[in-house]
Amino acid sequence: MDKLTKTERSALMSRIKSKDTKPELIVRSTVHRMGFRYRLHLKTLPGCPDLVFSRRKKVVFVHGCFWHGHKCRAGRNKPETHKSYWDAKFERNRRRDRLNSIRLKRDGWSVLTVWECQIRKRERLCRVLRSFLESK
Repeated sequence: MDKLTKTERSALMSRIKSKDTKPELIVRSTVHRMGFRYRLHLKTLPGCPDLVFSRRKKVVFVHGCFWHGHKCRAGRNKPETHKSYWDAKFERNRRRDRLNSIRLKRDGWSVLTVWECQIRKRERLCRVLRSFLESK
C-alpha cells in the first residue's frame, strides 16, 4: 500500500526530471574536464541522446537504474502497488532504449550507456568514457 496520498504521490512524481539530472551533470562535467566537447539532447537523433559528439559519431546516454531497469539493486527495486502498470512501463522503457540504440548504430553512431550506479566509481567512469571517446 502506498504511504502517500494520490495528490502527494503526483506532486512527488512531477518533480522527477528527464534532463539535467544529477548523474547526467556528473558525466557532463567529467567529459568536459577531460577536454571533450559535446552537444546536449539532440532531438534529431533517435532517443534524444544526453551527450552527442558529432565529429566522432558517438553518443552517450545516462540512464537511471530504476527507470531503465538496470540489473543492479536500484534497478531491481520495484514498486509494490500497481505491479502490472510498473512492469509494463519498465518493459516499454527497456524496449524503447534497445530500439533507439539499434537505430543509432544502424546510422553509424557508436553508443555508450552510463548507468547511475556506475557514476559512484569516478576513476572507472573516467576510464570508460575516455576509452569510448578516443576509440575509432
